[in-house]
Formats: sequence, C-alpha cells, structure tokens
Amino acid sequence: MIINADLHIHGCYSIATSKNMTPPVMAPQAKLKGLDLVASGDALHQKWLKLLEETTEESSDGIFSLRDSAVDPDNTSEYQGSKFILTTEVEDIKRVHHLIIFPSIESARDTRSKMKGNMDADGRPRVRMNGSEIMDIAHENGCIIGPAHAFTPWTSIYKEYDSIKDCYGKMPDFLELGLSADSDMADTIEELEDIPFLTNSDAHSPWPHRLGREFNELEIGELTFDGVRDAILNKKIKANYGFDPRLGKYHKTACSKCYTQYSIEDAIKLKMRCPCGGRIKKGVDYRIYELSKWEEPHHPSHRPPYIHILPLAEIISITHGKGVTTVFVQKIWKEMIHRFKDEITALIQSTMDEVYDVDPKVAAVIKAFRNKTLEIKAGGGGKYGEIVLPKNNLDNYL
Repeated sequence: MIINADLHIHGCYSIATSKNMTPPVMAPQAKLKGLDLVASGDALHQKWLKLLEETTEESSDGIFSLRDSAVDPDNTSEYQGSKFILTTEVEDIKRVHHLIIFPSIESARDTRSKMKGNMDADGRPRVRMNGSEIMDIAHENGCIIGPAHAFTPWTSIYKEYDSIKDCYGKMPDFLELGLSADSDMADTIEELEDIPFLTNSDAHSPWPHRLGREFNELEIGELTFDGVRDAILNKKIKANYGFDPRLGKYHKTACSKCYTQYSIEDAIKLKMRCPCGGRIKKGVDYRIYELSKWEEPHHPSHRPPYIHILPLAEIISITHGKGVTTVFVQKIWKEMIHRFKDEITALIQSTMDEVYDVDPKVAAVIKAFRNKTLEIKAGGGGKYGEIVLPKNNLDNYL
C-alpha cells in the first residue's frame, strides 16, 4: 500500500498557530490536499491530548480517525478526512528541535510524565533536557525520533552541532530536511548516508497551501503505527515531495531585518551584522557546504527521489500575477479539485492536457515545475524565495 503522509504539524495550542488547527478542520482539509495520513502534532500538551480524545477514535493500532460526532455535516462523506498519527515537536535545552512519533496515547502520556519542563506552556514544549535524554525517553516508550528541520539556522541540530552523534550519542531513526534543503543538498554529508529523510510541512494552519506543502510517499503493509515505523526504519520511503530549497526562507545567507543577501566571506567581515542594524543569518546552503564531504550528492541506493512541488493556490496566484484576488484563486483551485479530487493528484499525477483544459497558464507553470525549468530568486534571512515568470507568453513552457 502506498500512502501520502505529512508527519509534522502543530495544533491550536502552539504559539503563532491558527485557531482552526483542530482535528475536525484538519482532517477534511488534509483529504482535499491528497494526504492519507497527517500528524496530530503537539501530543505532549494536555489540552491537545484531551481534544484529540474528544474528536478522534483509534481506527487501527496507533492510527486515529474523526469520531462521527466531530464530522462536519456540510462535508460529503468523500471528504470526511484523513487519518492521524500522534506526533510532537520538542525543543531541548540548547534550542534544538526534535520530532517524535508515538505508538499510542498511553505512550504520549508516559513520555510527557518523564519530560522536565512546563509541558503546557506551548504546544511545542521546551524541556530542560538534552537530545540524548529525550531520545532515550522516546525509545523507552516505543517512539521513533529524529531532528526536526535539521539545517535551519535558528533551532536545528546542525545549528548547534557539527555531527548528529554529538547531540544524540548515536544515529536517530530519521532526519527531517526542512523547507530550505533537499536530498541533493543533504547527501553531500557523509554521516547521513544511512539515515532515512523525511519531508513534512510543519504547518501552522490547516488549509491546503500549508498542510502537506511537503510530504512523504510511504510503502506500508498496513495503516498502523508499526506499518509507518517499518516504512521509515526500513527505508520504504518511495519519494519525498517538497519545496525547491531556493524557495525556503533560510536558503541563502542574508540579513534577518532587510533581507540583503551576502556571501559568507562578506558576512564574516561584517561580523554577521548588516549595516541596517539587523543580524545576518548563515544560510542553509552554506551550512551544508561546511558539513559536506562531497561537492556533488552521493545518493545511497535506498534514497528515494526528491520531487519539487509548490502549493496549487500559490501556483495559481503566481501565474495570474499581482492584483489577482483570493476569490479568483479559489475559483480556479476549486475547479482543479473538482476535476482531480485532490491537490496532490492535480500537481503530480495529472496530464498536462487535463490541467490545460482547466487553466492553460497554470498548466504551463506546473509543467515547468516538473521539468525544473523555472527561474527562482532564492530566499534568505527569513524571507521566502520567489518564482520569476517570463515576461513573454507562458505557453513557451508547454
């Protein structure tokens, strides 16, 4: 069985997260995206666990579905929702973030009881423990664990350490790439050869332009926690889908205030301080260069393809240019969903003729994405990168 899974999101009790990030909203939106499985997020937060228990029920071992009482009656049965698996992100004493996937609610509660910190101050708890201690507790409770967004300059494992073993004492179960890196970049680092890579959205809102903006295609024997665990640990990841890393907001070294981009040499000469007064943040591309052994990626035999995508609503908005209204974007988006049933099918599996029938300009950009012929202005310093469309006719892409 092949499933699409987004294994890192946040619930409504996390800071800077939409109040709509609740299971009854998330499940049908994830289905519209084309996800079969989505992270619960924040499974160590007491109120979030209670909300999960009130609105979902275990449909198979470690996998949860909306209760009938939580299903929106305005949704058709076709879109009642994706399944959930219990997850959380944890910040350790050195501000390194870790992603944990749980086999059960009991496991989440046992893990919560052993963590040192205020577990309810935020959906993503900050704990007074190091990475090795967190990993030991996770493994004692049957969980799998790995570094979240491993290369971002603020709260990642490679922000703090030059080797994963310096954090955990051993290798983790997986590594999450984050929006500003892909497997071509990460596979220049020798110590990552045997580690499975995950790509996840880290979504703070439930709408399809955030949920599933990065996801994994997994081959599983059955839709259970053990099935997902087996797919990750035994490297049955068939594909990673995510941003072109140049679109990530920390790809290049840049000022976090005015977003001016710098070569690392110039940034060091300025002592990582921009003339505008802002702080210059080292880009993911340069951090990976510092860690790399090879100039070109050395993909191990188990590494699946990494396929660049962008949310459909963003493609529609970019395609039709400045001044396009949200209403117009939603009209085209709904036409696509009506035609293809979900967004992932429209972006990845549809034929160009089928997309062309709905919107020829959008078809041109989707094809350019698939062919990797789009021009992209790289992001940095906290500002997302931008797609630069040709001034001439987009039909040149078709």
